[in-house]
Amino acid sequence: MAEQNSFDIISKIDLAEVSNAINQTMKEVKQRFDFKNSKSDITLEEKDNAIILHSDDDFKVRSLNDILEQKLVKRGVPLKGLTYGKVEPAAGSTVRQRIDLQQGIPIEKAREIVKFIKDTKLKVQAAINADIIRVTGRDRDILQQIIKALKEEDFGIHMEFTNYRTN
Repeated sequence: MAEQNSFDIISKIDLAEVSNAINQTMKEVKQRFDFKNSKSDITLEEKDNAIILHSDDDFKVRSLNDILEQKLVKRGVPLKGLTYGKVEPAAGSTVRQRIDLQQGIPIEKAREIVKFIKDTKLKVQAAINADIIRVTGRDRDILQQIIKALKEEDFGIHMEFTNYRTN
């Protein structure tokens, strides 16, 4: 029987790295002059997979977001995995912004990726398993071509290629 090769396409953000980036951001904010006497804060809601930015005004929330993005990039967290909500008013004449963290591939994006793989006309099978896409095929070189094609195409989400194996 011929051997089957496979790999998984996943989309996960390391919450420990996000937490570290938030701590570094808050450390920097406490030292910066433009945030002096402001009510700026960042919280990570792990159960909702979200970051909440909270500050005095729109400008400070944007500055807070810029600092956070710099720290996330330094820690290797992909910015494509973040979904930004609107800046909305909060209690005490402050504003807040919610940033959702992508954990898993949404089903509509998964279908789009599978369709793209099938449209390449290469001899592989792609299957959606919950929030993971498994791609299997006989030839490793074809799987490498699929990975290259997926990296070149922009689906608007963060994708990692893991669990590359030969059975």
